[in-house]
Amino acid sequence: MAYQYETVKLDKGMYSESGRSFTQVLEKCDPSEQYRGTALEHLDAFQRQLKRFGIKVKGTDSDVVAKFFATWESAVLFPEYVARAVHQGMEESDILPRMVATETQIQGMDYRSIASTPTEEEKSLMTVAEGTAIPETRVHTQENLVTLHKRGRMLVASYEAIQFQRLDLFSVTLRQIGAYISRMHVADAIGVLQNGDGNKNAAPVYTVGTAPIGGTAGSLSYDALVDFWSQFDPYTMNTLVVGDAVADLLQLQQMQDGTAGLTFHGTGSLVTPMGAEVLRSSAVPSGTILGLDRNYALEMVRASDVLVEYDKLIDRQLERAAITSIAGFAKIFTEASKVLKIGTAPAQGDS
Repeated sequence: MAYQYETVKLDKGMYSESGRSFTQVLEKCDPSEQYRGTALEHLDAFQRQLKRFGIKVKGTDSDVVAKFFATWESAVLFPEYVARAVHQGMEESDILPRMVATETQIQGMDYRSIASTPTEEEKSLMTVAEGTAIPETRVHTQENLVTLHKRGRMLVASYEAIQFQRLDLFSVTLRQIGAYISRMHVADAIGVLQNGDGNKNAAPVYTVGTAPIGGTAGSLSYDALVDFWSQFDPYTMNTLVVGDAVADLLQLQQMQDGTAGLTFHGTGSLVTPMGAEVLRSSAVPSGTILGLDRNYALEMVRASDVLVEYDKLIDRQLERAAITSIAGFAKIFTEASKVLKIGTAPAQGDS
């Protein structure tokens, strides 16, 4: 039985179709719906093209890089393979989905987010008497545009250097590039949560030992953490992002109870006794804990997913090929993220 995927004409121009990814263009030419009930229904359009040219990218018997370049048409698949491997690396080490409330895809580089700054009266649901006006909550656009950052890595390798490398091994290098890009986006997100997005919405900062946070400066206590948690009303502190302060958290007696210990040893995930998930990132400044309500704090704006310089890859000019991703972040509700500084311990002799 002949299938449509075996006759699709591949061309590098498929990467430059406006508003569509390479896989989406392939799906348009070879819809997956027509493979329902067949042995190929678990494959998408790109994976069917790999099958067409007999290219195996995983496993100990994976093919070498040169297999992609056996024909001109199979070479067109190489940039998408690179992008997918990079994307996989981004997802493997990505904590952004556990920090972001919503993600917005845009076409272009200019984006202005919206905001609502309700008063204390507007936060409460007042009884509306018959014939009276319903209280308003005003939504407005932000004054400044969201700053988008182009993050990426340069793939530097000649075709001669990698043509006989197994694709399974080469994928490991590409996944590492994805992990680097992901960490850069996380650093951007943390910067916006702390310092704001340019619209005068930096996170409120609290310090251990300074009202309303109890305890002693320079030392994190469970009581201080509870005081920090209590500042989030009407939001919920359900996420903590920490750097080196993770050691201070782990040393709290309350973090060493049976339930918390079992979760940490079993999954490597940390959850505070108050239910906040703990995420670790080296982008958080030393001695700092970033708390947020991930349902209301942050918007991620993507101008592009993973982009690969397809011309250089297809034509085997691999000496310098850029792999990039463009994204930025905007704060939704300022009070949904707050910063706790552990502070510096008082010097000996200070009262």
